[in-house]
Amino acid sequence: MKLSLISLFALSAVSLQAAEDLSKPIEALRAVGKEGQGNEAAGKAWQEIVKADAATLPEVLKGMNGANPLAENWLRAAVGVIADEALKAKKLPVPALVTFLKNTQNSPGARVVAFDLIHRADEKLAEELTPTLLEDPSSDLRRHPVAKLIEAGDAALEKKDNAAAIVAYGKGLGGARDEDQIKVLAKKLRALDQKVDLPKHFGFLMSWKMIAPFSNADRAGFDTVYPPEKELKFDAVYEGKTKEAKWVDFTSTEEYGKIDFNKPFGMEKSVVGYAATDFFSTEDRPAEIRIGCKDGWKVWLNGELLFARDEYHRGAKLDQYKLPCQLKKGKNTILVKCCQNEQTEQWTVEWEFQLRVCDATGTAILAAK
Repeated sequence: MKLSLISLFALSAVSLQAAEDLSKPIEALRAVGKEGQGNEAAGKAWQEIVKADAATLPEVLKGMNGANPLAENWLRAAVGVIADEALKAKKLPVPALVTFLKNTQNSPGARVVAFDLIHRADEKLAEELTPTLLEDPSSDLRRHPVAKLIEAGDAALEKKDNAAAIVAYGKGLGGARDEDQIKVLAKKLRALDQKVDLPKHFGFLMSWKMIAPFSNADRAGFDTVYPPEKELKFDAVYEGKTKEAKWVDFTSTEEYGKIDFNKPFGMEKSVVGYAATDFFSTEDRPAEIRIGCKDGWKVWLNGELLFARDEYHRGAKLDQYKLPCQLKKGKNTILVKCCQNEQTEQWTVEWEFQLRVCDATGTAILAAK
């Protein structure tokens, strides 16, 4: 018995040492940068990591926390090699991976990898964990329980239990953050005569004050500082490109919050428009302003430029750009500059944007007013 204990302690010490020894190769992978920076050192480090014991998987996953995308790819690949060997030998450290998954301080990407490994090793356990992910900070992990709730709702419908289907779909919609699942759930709920408020679910800002048209001749308007960038004076009238530029009130009726300059101002080209709105926050808090726009645009929050994109007609989609920001308690003024270029093809006529306020998970932050 004494020899067995000594052997056990020796093996534990070896495993511990192996885990500690991975700190340097992990850092070598995290140091990878653009244009091949650190690739040679990373290649050697990667070879060292993939030979490590399966017990080191949580440590390698932890290396993904805060890593740049290139480093994350290196680490993800190393995890894959170690995990494949561990699964073959049935030595995947499932309890440690569950602990890693449950720690929401770990990066979303690493936690998704951990869940996938748990699922490969123990599908039943993964099924048991799935409902606990409905309110997870990772939208990718939320997809699993939302999908299960869609299945549950469909099963209830087959049994003609509409009430149970409504409950399942409603719960799924409450947790859904990805557009594809939200569209599916909204359609199913509406088919059951349930009201779905998508602008509220996403947090789209629907009511704005808008002014146009200022000139964007030769695309110079993007950098031209027009009066709304200096002050928001809503009773002011300015000289515009083709007519007077004055503020009008506009409220979108589009489910996905499209703010269309063509509606109040007509089909204009080579022009600049502005849209302003106040967002009242219940507290000081971090947030994200997410915008989709196929035109040139700039966004200011409380007079501070958050981001700008001088590019035209490359396509627009939900949450195309995510702008981290800090809301202050009370009134927060958002100003959007939207530029239209000189192209006249049918696919260039859109002069619009959509904007929502949410947290880092995509959960809508609703205004106090």
